[in-house]
Amino acid sequence: MNIGTLLLQCGLITPQQLEIAQQQAPGQRIDQALVQMGILREEDSLRLLSNELGMPFVDLKEFNVDRELLNRFPTSAIFRHEAVPLERENGHVRVAVSDPFDLEAIDELSTLGGVHIQPVLACRNEILDLIKRNLGVGGDTIKELVAQRNDEVDLLDEIPEGMGELAESAQAPSVIRLVNELLIEALDQRASDIHLEPQESGLVVRFRVDGLLRVQPVPPEINHFASSIVTRLKIMSRLNIAEKRLPQDGRINVRVQRRDIDVRVSIIPMLHGEGVVLRLLDKQRMTFSLLGVGMPQDTYEKFQQLITLPHGIILVTGPTGSGKTTTLYSALSEIKDPSTKIITVEDPVEYHLNGISQIQVHAKIGMTFAAGLRSILRHDPDVVLIGEIRDGETATSAIQASLTGHLVFSTLHTNDAPGSFTRLVDMGVEPYLVASTVEGILAQRLLRKLCPRCKRPKTFLPEDLPSDFPALEAMQLYEPGGCRDCRDTGYTGRTGVHELLVNDEEIRHLCNERASTGVIRTHALKKGMVSLRMAGFRKVLDGTTTMEEVMRITRGDLG
Repeated sequence: MNIGTLLLQCGLITPQQLEIAQQQAPGQRIDQALVQMGILREEDSLRLLSNELGMPFVDLKEFNVDRELLNRFPTSAIFRHEAVPLERENGHVRVAVSDPFDLEAIDELSTLGGVHIQPVLACRNEILDLIKRNLGVGGDTIKELVAQRNDEVDLLDEIPEGMGELAESAQAPSVIRLVNELLIEALDQRASDIHLEPQESGLVVRFRVDGLLRVQPVPPEINHFASSIVTRLKIMSRLNIAEKRLPQDGRINVRVQRRDIDVRVSIIPMLHGEGVVLRLLDKQRMTFSLLGVGMPQDTYEKFQQLITLPHGIILVTGPTGSGKTTTLYSALSEIKDPSTKIITVEDPVEYHLNGISQIQVHAKIGMTFAAGLRSILRHDPDVVLIGEIRDGETATSAIQASLTGHLVFSTLHTNDAPGSFTRLVDMGVEPYLVASTVEGILAQRLLRKLCPRCKRPKTFLPEDLPSDFPALEAMQLYEPGGCRDCRDTGYTGRTGVHELLVNDEEIRHLCNERASTGVIRTHALKKGMVSLRMAGFRKVLDGTTTMEEVMRITRGDLG
């Protein structure tokens, strides 16, 4: 069988594409090379082979595996061959494979299971998802650990503090591989955080993907090795492995799948053990661009004018995880220039930016935001970034820096842009100082984007729309579908929605009069400020996201 000829006859590839694949992947099977190069969809290739070989093609997206049947086969063989037993049928066992020519996998599973195998074809990613869903992330490693278990591992929690065996057990190759598999799986799912949560029923693993947490299936046997996993993470982040009573924070720099990943580690003692949260910062996936974070053109032009001012304070506000740091880094990247000195004080320094001097806060030794700012002003900067204004001392230092001719960027935790004025006054800063130095405030949130492959149109009637929606008439919008690309969520990736308030004489007067947030907000809206909610509705109208997403992130907001 000449697979290349078949693909050409069916019109799935062109002669030029076939020639490119033959040149770039000599010796590799042509259909596999084309799939890896992104020229050919795996599903199209497998459906073609299915017709030629008489081997059924199955869609595993919503398939429920016979767990009793699955338990008859060694986990290691299932993971190694990437083949999953599906169901019994007429005295045979149907096994899903992605390579119809891998006879070794079929023979080994037949021998190990003591049954006759009938292979069926399925996409590799769907097979892997089904295996992980039923056997858990790192299931093959867990089985190996169970086989290797001995009293020493069982007694990890009882070993006296300071004993070397604790570190030695956590450095076992299987434990190392299990931690690595968790990191790889999280990156494959584009997760921003990994949560390891000890509960009475056992260890729960959750990934935060696009802002929402998902429980990950793991084998129940992982509970026996929870302590080893935590110790391994402590060793990687250079923390005290013997200290289990106090919270600890650390950092890991790793290279995973040829990508440099910065992992921030937070460990907190809980009722049933130590809870761990890993924040994953994928340096190679991160690009800093104001338009790239979803800022519309009109907002971008106004913000561009603010960030090129010679002095003043520009604030970015929003809750934790709303992309404030990314927006600030994007702003600095826009104005970065050999003739401009930019210094940042951050806690922690999340990404390293070329051409910008970055300082890490160390509160334990007195290196706070305020102390750092006082020091860096002697370094003759033009632009200063303060990671966060947390207290009156930092706020006062930022004010003084702007008054002495510096452009100051910082973040603040407020629900909207107008609330920043009252927040700074509440911190103890004089209203006239706030009014005269704060030039602009950008509030932002992140919302999930609809998957472009599976989003589907839906007609909304006026009664289905919120009362403040910009167009109260029947219209066609979009709703989530569900496909392989988005793991059936209907969403993939996130984008920002922004509320930009530019200070003017009236707002300065209101601030001096200690006006409420509502009064300042009303004036800003009259002057053309686009609220977070309205910015979200714009993205609903252009098909970027759904009404449900906007309502979720702007719940309680109006205007």
